[in-house]
Amino acid sequence: MTTAGNDTIDIAIHPSGAALGADVVGLDFNRPLSPETLQSINQAWTKHLVLRFRGMGKLSPEALIEFSRHFGELDMRPIATGSRSQFLEVDRPELTIISNVVIDGKPIGGLGAYEADWHADMTYVERPPKGSCLYAVELPSSGGNTYFSNMYMAYDTLDESIKKEIASLTCVHDASRNSAGELRRGFEEIDDPRKTIGPSHPLIRSHPVSGRKCLLLGRRRNAYINGYTLEDSERLLNMLWSHATQAKFTWAQEWQLGDMIMWDNRCTMHRRDSFDPSARRIMFRTQISGEPVVAA
Repeated sequence: MTTAGNDTIDIAIHPSGAALGADVVGLDFNRPLSPETLQSINQAWTKHLVLRFRGMGKLSPEALIEFSRHFGELDMRPIATGSRSQFLEVDRPELTIISNVVIDGKPIGGLGAYEADWHADMTYVERPPKGSCLYAVELPSSGGNTYFSNMYMAYDTLDESIKKEIASLTCVHDASRNSAGELRRGFEEIDDPRKTIGPSHPLIRSHPVSGRKCLLLGRRRNAYINGYTLEDSERLLNMLWSHATQAKFTWAQEWQLGDMIMWDNRCTMHRRDSFDPSARRIMFRTQISGEPVVAA
């Protein structure tokens, strides 16, 4: 157990027992975070990759933004797929609303109610986010669970021949669609991955804090391995995705109202279950700015 002071309150870190994930217990978001508490959270984040703060009660957008800023500069919300309706006068550029709710014919947020495929956030930019915080404001009675996969383990368990093959390879990451497959404004349909628009990242990156090697896959759709034939690129990428998303590398977040999840985007991927589109689901998300991607 790891403890640290939050003024006079200790926090404890309880690992999930799965490939990643841990609960942070005893943190009071209404009190200032001491340097010792922040150090403890950072150490737990590096070790467990995903942290859950359960039963936070009502957490304001400002409180979520303030907490997130302890871990780095925040990104502005990403490119939307269409016009949005304002919600509860929440209009902070650091805050993204993830929701299926529609007001006056316009969605208040992104990703709707359908399934979101395995992905890492915003790998379609040169500096993908370091991580994100996601807070549950409203939830459906079932569905919408979020799953995380450990990209350290995914890399470590590859056959040595595959590690050798991908050691110096780079992959193009598609900028045209979000994780739910929606086409972003300003982009055109792509029918050949070799024509994908987006940055190239190494298939193996070095984590800037831990120094460990991990897979960097981003999103499967329209990904393309530079220098390969389309057939060989598809073969290798299909194998890597199948390997990296095995159940033994994952942990499931079954949402409860007031949960806040903090994940390291550099060494994880995540996906989301679909849920009843007639039910309301509203989440607030912040993104912590990342560093340049360094090949391992």
